[in-house]
Amino acid sequence: MSNSRPTLLAAAAALCCATTFAQSVQTVTITGSRSSGSAGVAGFGDVPLSQAPFSATVLEADALQDAGISGLGDITRLDAGLTDAYNAPGYWGQLAVRGFTLDNRFNYRRDGLPINAQTALPTGNKAALELFKGTSGIQAGTSAPGGLVNLVVKRPTAQPLTAAAIEWTEPGTVALSADISRRQSALAWRFNASATRLDPTTRDSQGHAHLLAGAATWQLGAAETLEAEVELNRQSQPSTPGFSLLGNQLPDASDIDPRLNLNNQAWSLPVVFEGRTGSLRYSRDLAPDLQFTAQAMQQRLRTDDRIAFPFGCSNEDDYTRYCSDGSFDLYDFRSEGERRTSTAGDLAIQGRHTIGGFTHQWTAGLLATRYTARLGRQAYNWVGVGTLDGQAALPPDPALTDENTNLTERSTEWRLQDRVELGRRWQLWAGLRHTRLQRASVRTDGSRATDYHQSFTTPWLAVSWQATPSLTAYASWGEGVESEVAPNRSRYLNAGQALPALISRQTELGLKQRLDTLRWQLAWFDIQRPQWHEILQSTGMAGDNCSDADRCTLSADGDARHRGLEVEAEWQAGALNLRGSAMWLHARLEGASNPALNGLRPTNVPAHSVKLQAAWNVDALPGLAVLGFLSREGDRMVLPDNSIGTDGWTRLDLGLRYAHVVDGRRWTWRLGVDNVADARAWKETPYQYGHAYLYPLAPRNWRAALNVTL
Repeated sequence: MSNSRPTLLAAAAALCCATTFAQSVQTVTITGSRSSGSAGVAGFGDVPLSQAPFSATVLEADALQDAGISGLGDITRLDAGLTDAYNAPGYWGQLAVRGFTLDNRFNYRRDGLPINAQTALPTGNKAALELFKGTSGIQAGTSAPGGLVNLVVKRPTAQPLTAAAIEWTEPGTVALSADISRRQSALAWRFNASATRLDPTTRDSQGHAHLLAGAATWQLGAAETLEAEVELNRQSQPSTPGFSLLGNQLPDASDIDPRLNLNNQAWSLPVVFEGRTGSLRYSRDLAPDLQFTAQAMQQRLRTDDRIAFPFGCSNEDDYTRYCSDGSFDLYDFRSEGERRTSTAGDLAIQGRHTIGGFTHQWTAGLLATRYTARLGRQAYNWVGVGTLDGQAALPPDPALTDENTNLTERSTEWRLQDRVELGRRWQLWAGLRHTRLQRASVRTDGSRATDYHQSFTTPWLAVSWQATPSLTAYASWGEGVESEVAPNRSRYLNAGQALPALISRQTELGLKQRLDTLRWQLAWFDIQRPQWHEILQSTGMAGDNCSDADRCTLSADGDARHRGLEVEAEWQAGALNLRGSAMWLHARLEGASNPALNGLRPTNVPAHSVKLQAAWNVDALPGLAVLGFLSREGDRMVLPDNSIGTDGWTRLDLGLRYAHVVDGRRWTWRLGVDNVADARAWKETPYQYGHAYLYPLAPRNWRAALNVTL
């Protein structure tokens, strides 16, 4: 704290003394706010989001900067449909959309191509984050229902750009970045670089991160364009494990120090994420209404995953929580040199033609992907009993005693999408994707090998009605697919066998309107996702006691049914700009063979979520905007049997943004304070690896930033 106050005073003095100039209000965060007003991840080209028959949100880089967001996991503050799903600080982010946790292997895209998100994904060279909500069978061969996240890479700008930024976050995180773009005849390029010293509010979490990225565009001719980009990033930082139940008691969040990191042994090592990603895209106009695009991308990840890991209570023979006295078993976990490689190639042709008296805007494409994970043996060794005060000093045990699993996956996906204009007001939307999938796995000692092939087709259909030039109503229905194999272990009667592909289905009804100063949308959705359960041989019902003594079959049993209502609105009244979103969600398990499971809520899924943002331009000081961010999330279940839950919580963040021009240079100052009231609550309650975890709200902290555009 001693070093933070001078920095804050300097930022405040600069903010007050800077030369002013008149500027219009910048929106804090706008759904569909990019110049095209579209979300490319949906696959329907440049259709304005205000007229599209699906739900999507576009979060631009400026909006993330206003909110002080530097990591993917923090975007949950900006949209009610997004909630946390095991967002451990220092680790890769996990998100839930409409109550379903996104699969980090299959639900993420980068400029439309699939990537692996089991890493720290940098945002410094990203122009926007696109979030598609709902079952994504026409965008992805296999994926968890809920939605897709697409990272849009910064491309060369039309005008020369030279920008630099410095950011500070309490108590000692400092980031420096540069953004340069130039255009020379047919060649344009852009360069992004950043270096960050990580020193967050959580203790024993210091680290660093670096990013180098470049993008180039060649105009090969009047109708041909070649684009290339490359990204190198590295992050090294200890991760933060969660707290947990103390026996049968939910600890009071106000009694827990949110700055405490239980991964604080003298031998604790950082998690290291390294990524190298590159892509090429060639596009050509074949005719005035016919375009061809070819894309290729490869992502190479290397990870050293290491943590002093609290897990369970052997003293009370309960591995779902910590001991009643606040102690827990501590393990030395190390999985070093993990390598994951994703390769994707896509060919697409799109056109606009009139057939049979109807105008069709269509796309046909072929996507081929290959994914491999090559891991070594790992350490997962009990080293003693830790304590909730973080004072226990235990010896390390880095011996590699456990096997890992290597994976190889190939898929080929054909897709066809069409938007048909049925008249002046009606449009029919249709999509079809056929996927051929091959997956294989084997333990690092050569045991438990599995290998299987599957093929499936996922349709999507929607109809929209332009009730007025500004009001659109729509109805949509679609499917998504998940594919799994039973673990090749002796306790499973179907060990190593491929399970039937599980088909999720979604129905959505929506209204959207965009006026001069008001934009709003409403969507009702119903998602039905089959669930995998272990069916015990002794009872013929789902249970959690599968063992060699009571073997089981892994199979589909029951459905997760998520029904909800999403509302978004944005209103501009003079100098005031308001945006808000809310989601009410009824998530339950239905149709399981074990009646005791039916009607239960999933863990870590709030029943409601409200996110509000505001920007007020101060007339008395042109260029100054006062910013506010309010997050409210409802109660969550901690245990699958719903016997223990947490209360809801509210968090308020405030900020100032001031922009002015001096000698042709644009200076943008930002000053903010997160969690103004220093609220204490359990932010999320992930149930992972058969264990209940609790993550607290981050304590109040200050941040400041300066962006200069030359």
